[in-house]
Amino acid sequence: MKMNKNWGLLTLSLSLSAMMTISCSKKKSVEEGDGSEITSIDTGSNGSKKIAGLPTIYFEFNSFSLSSTAKESLVLAAKWLKANKGQKVQIEGHCDERGTTEYNLALGERRASAVKNFLTSKGVSAGQLSTISYGEERPVDAGHDEAAWAKNRRDDFVSGM
Repeated sequence: MKMNKNWGLLTLSLSLSAMMTISCSKKKSVEEGDGSEITSIDTGSNGSKKIAGLPTIYFEFNSFSLSSTAKESLVLAAKWLKANKGQKVQIEGHCDERGTTEYNLALGERRASAVKNFLTSKGVSAGQLSTISYGEERPVDAGHDEAAWAKNRRDDFVSGM
């Protein structure tokens, strides 16, 4: 009985320690530049460091064209990136689960490149930006319907390169 009680306390202690470590590492400060609302980096479930405040850019099915809403968001992102020239940003291209792995990797790359090209056309240094495609491999919503797919057709901004 005593061994079971000690085992339970050890398990509880380790669980609490892990929870505290995770919650304490969720946000890290970055330089504020022009004082905009973009002030932290969130660590995602897959280990990427998504820059809080930089927009997630969403795409229509089978498309890498930027909507007018996406362009408006990217104008604000460009302003922040120009004010924070030391911040290196990777643009991650993502797709929904439909299509082959090869097709989705290529589409994710075209999506990330479209965002990079737009930002550089607004004066952001190409040296600040890199792209990568994850295709369908990192969904934010594991559902199998249009609502889930719409969330997964996206570009995210993460810290570093």
